Amino acid sequence: MTFLLDHDVPEAIARVAAQAGYTVLRVREVMSPEATDAEVLAFASTRQMVLVTCNRDHFLKLTGVHSHAGVVVLIRRNSRVAECSRFLKLLQTAGDTGLAGNVNFA
Repeated sequence: MTFLLDHDVPEAIARVAAQAGYTVLRVREVMSPEATDAEVLAFASTRQMVLVTCNRDHFLKLTGVHSHAGVVVLIRRNSRVAECSRFLKLLQTAGDTGLAGNVNFA
């Protein structure tokens, strides 16, 4: 499984996902800085990538009207350790089948 990390996702999430064996790409590596949220979601969808974002409001609206390969909404916590812990727990409990095509919160 490949994750596409939105601009607002902490680098620590990229590190823990990669350490867990996942492929990680960042929006800034593969798209223009001016790319819209809809373009980011479409990019991830056409490549079967699960999008990870902290931008809950915009992407929840978009997932209601656009197809997607999966979205993880990362909830900001008091520390990066807590954010990484919740993200890893989601990966362990949901697994690839629970992430693919669904909206999850970590």
